[in-house]
Amino acid sequence: PLGVHDDLWYYRDVPDEAPLPVTHTLLHRDEHLVVIHKPHFLPTTPGGRFVQETALVRLRNELGLDDLVPLHRLDRATAGVVMFSANPATRGAYHLLFERRAVAKTYEAVALLPDAPDDGARRPGAPADPVLGRFPLTVRSRIRKDKGVLRSVVEEIPPAASGRRAGAPVRTRRANRPHAGANAESRVELLGVGVSAGALAGRRVAHLRLTPRTGRTHQLRIHLAALGLGIAFDPFYPDLLDLAPDDVTRPLQLLSRSLRFTDP
Repeated sequence: PLGVHDDLWYYRDVPDEAPLPVTHTLLHRDEHLVVIHKPHFLPTTPGGRFVQETALVRLRNELGLDDLVPLHRLDRATAGVVMFSANPATRGAYHLLFERRAVAKTYEAVALLPDAPDDGARRPGAPADPVLGRFPLTVRSRIRKDKGVLRSVVEEIPPAASGRRAGAPVRTRRANRPHAGANAESRVELLGVGVSAGALAGRRVAHLRLTPRTGRTHQLRIHLAALGLGIAFDPFYPDLLDLAPDDVTRPLQLLSRSLRFTDP
């Protein structure tokens, strides 16, 4: 039995938790923050079949910081910048930055392009590649993630709630204040187009910069798939693929490039 003011910490063991063949890189450390580059396939926090092989537990063991906690999360499949709080006394100030959307997040992705149409099949005056002619653009939608379900769901937005201008404040649901409008917004910019080598076997690809204004689960993956530009090696969107062992030669081509904020 626990008393009123007792805390219980339970660390479960995962049988046969094999070391992951990926390595994180320390980018910054001070008395308040620890920032790393998280590799593909490494979870940010414990869950499912991963406990020791997570960025959080690795860093706690490596740096001897039992109070370390993540200030945000990346999917296991996504690589890039992740920031942790090392000081409980200042943690609230950093949590408040994320709550107020005062942290600018920038991602990059490699997406597969549809095959370019033959010149003879293209209408006179039509752009050579209509997919690429749309950028830069802003994608807005309503995304719902249900517990225990692998993929997020895109919900229909009623016409009365869909006519707001791009760049307007995106509302999020608060207690007793449901709404029917968009709750996810991403800006997508084209950085370049090329032909890939290696695992993509000569496919045409687009290099994209993604700037999310909100942080719904799988938001960037959903938004690019909706444009017909699914991220290379994405097993969830646009189609859910059968579960398969990790293939380190085919990581999801999504990278958290930077975090920008005014340090409180």
